[in-house]
Amino acid sequence: MLSKLQLTTAVQMLNSFLRLCTRQAPSPRFNTTHSLVIRGFMGGQTTNGEGGQSFTPRRAVLYVPGSDERKLAKLAGLTVDCAVMDCEDGVAANRKDVARQTIRKTLDSLHLPTVGDVAVRINAVDCGLAGEDLDEILKAERLPDTLMLPKVESVQHIQWLTEKLQHNFATKPPPNPLKLVIFVESAMGLLRLANICEEGQRLSQTAPFTLEGVVFGSDDFCADIGATRTPEAAELLYARQKVITVAKAYRLQAIDLVHIDFKDLESLEKQSLEGARMGFTGKQVIHPTQIPVVQKAFSPSPEKMEWAKALIEAFEDHQHSGKVRTHKDNPTFLYRVSKLHLSSAKRFKIIRYLSNLPDYILLFFIFVFPPHRERLHFEIA
Repeated sequence: MLSKLQLTTAVQMLNSFLRLCTRQAPSPRFNTTHSLVIRGFMGGQTTNGEGGQSFTPRRAVLYVPGSDERKLAKLAGLTVDCAVMDCEDGVAANRKDVARQTIRKTLDSLHLPTVGDVAVRINAVDCGLAGEDLDEILKAERLPDTLMLPKVESVQHIQWLTEKLQHNFATKPPPNPLKLVIFVESAMGLLRLANICEEGQRLSQTAPFTLEGVVFGSDDFCADIGATRTPEAAELLYARQKVITVAKAYRLQAIDLVHIDFKDLESLEKQSLEGARMGFTGKQVIHPTQIPVVQKAFSPSPEKMEWAKALIEAFEDHQHSGKVRTHKDNPTFLYRVSKLHLSSAKRFKIIRYLSNLPDYILLFFIFVFPPHRERLHFEIA
């Protein structure tokens, strides 16, 4: 068993992740096993003292045109981490009014028990339509879980959103902050991404939202830099790595590009696994057939789960004996008791103490979101 001091240290290692990538438990309308409440250690109080905060996986992020009632209705039969009701690219210019009105009605009427995160993507700030989108959508009695802001190129865009939300919520603030996911879709947006994320996190302390992730909009990015989109996406390697690096530096989710050919599931799987290995936490999808392929690719494999469990045993052995052992099934593989592996072992162990989360979520914590060292939200009882 780890000592109380060791447990406290491990908890502290988790806190930036828990602060930046969690929020209040979802409303009953969106109650689902994909949004998992992390409760306090050994039956202690919940993270907010009122029912806990929920981690929101976004392995597959599905876009649905907000102007198409038929497609929106089909969400009720889908199991997906994140469904996005779209006002932007998925909607023709002459259907923008229809889209925002249809989304508002859908938020209030549609029961989505197997959608983990219900999101709305508004139009870009600079196009002049974002304000109208918010005015209509925020009239809904049941607000979306997440707001998605596309084509963010400067801190002024985040500041505009903050002022707009504060104005709209002046007389009726939301019970919980909205989650915010931003898009980088241009060379300028990519160059300024670190400043944008820093400002988003600063504003999250007081604004009615919490910045949680960054989406890479590959097709608009290619158009902006004059690149030719290829199936291999070699022309996007630098941009994808930059998005991952900046997002992870600020402990945010990083959502990878769309695989346009939704019929080619073999190529989709290859690209999804590549993105997961690079460090992306999820991927955009445009058709329901892509969902299971993507969500599997961004979940730990049985081999990875076995590796992590064996690592815990090796860590405990090392703590008691000071020796490093070989893997029982592979004598040629030595566990390197390095800072990384010790940190991984502590994280896996403390999360097991904190909750009864499924193994795929535990592994998601460990390998996708390296912890920061600053904030404490759990108290050891």
